[in-house]
Amino acid sequence: MVVAIGLLISASKDMGTYSSFADARQSDKKVKVVGQLAKDKEMYYNPEEDPNYFSFYVKDMEGEEHQVVLLKAKPQDFELSEQIVLIGKLKDDTFIAEDLLMKCPSKYKEEEISLRGSL
Repeated sequence: MVVAIGLLISASKDMGTYSSFADARQSDKKVKVVGQLAKDKEMYYNPEEDPNYFSFYVKDMEGEEHQVVLLKAKPQDFELSEQIVLIGKLKDDTFIAEDLLMKCPSKYKEEEISLRGSL
């Protein structure tokens, strides 16, 4: 019972509200920014050079666009994502993402694919 309560408390801390890049600029804490991949901008991933460095651009729901650096490997089928939730901090003009969630299209249902703990 105590373990279940602990898991619920831990999960509730992670279920914060979504922010924009403007909100992230005002915060020194980790935030969750939701947006869409800017498919017209460059993506960079070279696993031979650094397998835990992937950069791309995201436009948040308010239309603000920033470069994002994910400190993990490039997710499979990343280009197919309809929506991205970034978890991290804005440093200067670059969002440093420790994690991300992708909402990908599916024939039968919408699925969220979490990278958390999968690497």
